[in-house]
Amino acid sequence: MEVEKRKIEIEKKDNEIIYSKAIKAGKRIYYLDVKKSRNDDMFLAITESKKKVMGYDEDAQVTYEKHKIFLYKEDFDKFLEGMQDVVGFIKREQGETPQREYKPIEKTDKDLIVEDEVSEVEDTKSKSFFDKFKF
Repeated sequence: MEVEKRKIEIEKKDNEIIYSKAIKAGKRIYYLDVKKSRNDDMFLAITESKKKVMGYDEDAQVTYEKHKIFLYKEDFDKFLEGMQDVVGFIKREQGETPQREYKPIEKTDKDLIVEDEVSEVEDTKSKSFFDKFKF
C-alpha cells in the first residue's frame, strides 16, 4: 500500500508543470512546459498539438495529434544555436515572412497566479533561454 502511494507521488511530480507558455499558431498550438526531473533538474517539454477534424457537420469528429520533445538544460545553448542557424537560413533563402496576427489563448485564474509567481522569480534572474530568439 505504501509503495503504491509512493509511486503515485513520483508520477504526480513527474507530470508537474513548473511554468508553461502556450503559443497558438493557426491550427497548431505549441506548449512550452518547464518541468522537474526526479533529481530536481528542470527541463523543457515542447509539445505540438494539431487539431484534426474528420467528417462533416454533425458527423464531424475532432481529435488532436500531439508530438513531444524534451530539451535538457545542458543542450539549451546548442539547440538555440541550431535554431538560430536554420531560421536565419530560411529567412535568407525565402525572405522575411509577414507576421500573422494570432489570437491570444485565454488564460485562467490559475495561469495568472503562476505567471505572477514566475515573474517575481524572473525579476531576479537573467533573461530566459527563449528570450534570445529574434524572429
